[in-house]
Amino acid sequence: MQETISIVQNNLSQLLKLALDAGKAILEVYETAFAVEIKDDRSPLTLADKHSNEILYNGLIKMGGLPVLSEEIKQLPYEERKSWKSFWLVDPLDGTKEFIKRNGEFTVNVALIEGTEPVFGLIYVPVTGKFYYAIKGYGSYFLSGLNNLSSNFNEIIAHSKKLPIEHRPAGEYNIVASRSHMSPKTEAYINEEKKKHSVVNIVSAGSSLKFCLVAEGKADAYPRFGPTMEWDTGAGHIIIAETGKKLVRCDTMEPLTYNKPDLLNPDFLVY
Repeated sequence: MQETISIVQNNLSQLLKLALDAGKAILEVYETAFAVEIKDDRSPLTLADKHSNEILYNGLIKMGGLPVLSEEIKQLPYEERKSWKSFWLVDPLDGTKEFIKRNGEFTVNVALIEGTEPVFGLIYVPVTGKFYYAIKGYGSYFLSGLNNLSSNFNEIIAHSKKLPIEHRPAGEYNIVASRSHMSPKTEAYINEEKKKHSVVNIVSAGSSLKFCLVAEGKADAYPRFGPTMEWDTGAGHIIIAETGKKLVRCDTMEPLTYNKPDLLNPDFLVY
């Protein structure tokens, strides 16, 4: 694992800059009257997804010589992927529906997977310029902007705020739920938590910002009953895990795993 972690240590500033550049490309499209395509799975696709993907792919493929698995690249069959020891897992524009709605709640997600688990995760929010990142064994961090930031790994860590930043008052419980994917199961989960806590608040957010709210301490739980793919969760997973919180599948209560034959995630719970 140390060899994989070394790739992050040696390239953290470049990874942050790469996400920033992808975010800039997204915002250039965001400020225009962009067109929306519909993919085979009925999900939307914009020029912003494509431009961000190109920037990330071209940058990541040079780091450590590792393969890149991205939402916007034709998916390789498991027979080819199963031999991968480590790889980059990318969602170049998470929250395309939020992007189309122009509510600002979309992100750039990059994770580094070793074996079947994430060891590095980076979530960048283009509209706010905020970065959330985590490295296995080093913790999770928040960084606001890259102005005058050193390229030295330890100095970047020192310049960042360790997560969580906020702590919930006793008896108050915040549940983060999707703006676009509220389901009857989610509502049932919320109702069960209302029986356990004196005050239950619902916090709505789009894309992987839901992971960030829990990591920051602004929310206590994020239940997800509905389809997600590995690139939707990889970065958020390690950011959650390095705060001491958990992301587990609902059926077994075991952590999500990655590079599965089927890249679809089961229902999961962050808490």
